[in-house]
Amino acid sequence: MKETSPSGPILDPDLLLQAEGRSKSMIGVGRNRRPFLDYLFHNISKAGYRNVVVVMGERDEFIRECYEKRSGQWTNLAVSFAVQRIPSDRSKPLGAADALFHALNATQSWQGQKFTVCNGDNLYSVQVLQLLLQDNHENALIDYDRSALRFDHERIMQFAVIEKKSDGTLIDIIEKPSAEQITRAADLSGRIGVSMNIFRLSYDMILPVLGTVPLDPIRREKDMPAAIRCMLKKHPHSVFTIPLAEHVIDLTYQTDIPVVSEYLQSHFPDF
Repeated sequence: MKETSPSGPILDPDLLLQAEGRSKSMIGVGRNRRPFLDYLFHNISKAGYRNVVVVMGERDEFIRECYEKRSGQWTNLAVSFAVQRIPSDRSKPLGAADALFHALNATQSWQGQKFTVCNGDNLYSVQVLQLLLQDNHENALIDYDRSALRFDHERIMQFAVIEKKSDGTLIDIIEKPSAEQITRAADLSGRIGVSMNIFRLSYDMILPVLGTVPLDPIRREKDMPAAIRCMLKKHPHSVFTIPLAEHVIDLTYQTDIPVVSEYLQSHFPDF
């Protein structure tokens, strides 16, 4: 997290060091400045999940050390780790789809099952996590109502929009959409759905295509919408969209830290 706005709030020195030196999910926020990932673990556990795989960078042992020292805190969650290697010709990892590739190769016991995959810098609600856990489709994603997201207009305009059929079957996820693409994605009522990168996927369907995901031409990373697109080519009509209207807590920029901390203090007062 090295992006910020000159007009944003000034962080105290400790938080600034964390923002510049830690992965976003490990920045201390809330009343007791617990790692942001703690709150996601809390919701994951409350939703009924029992196994979690955390994908970490090969240069980042802080996450593993933190949760191995506190392993007794999550008594009903079995937490394991997968390392995302950086190719020798790159300075950064290959993106979210590549992270998922490493996670699934580290958990081959999941073959024949479904799993939920999400970002580590978003706080998804217990309801969202339960909806995916209980869904019976082969694959699914949360179709967030764009009008319910409480971000500024410019930020919302950057979110990937969901194009789907009238029966809820996914057609495509369009990242950095144009105005025309946003209009086309709206349903008959004018509702526009966006993806916040949380999916319920079939291990056996998604893993074989992860190695074929192309690099984004601008970011030069393998992203999840491209992975879903590859899977749909092989398994058409296999992803269902679950409509929902609620906000998602997002810890992307340094300017998000005070906002997120305030939210967590009010919604997790004893945590």
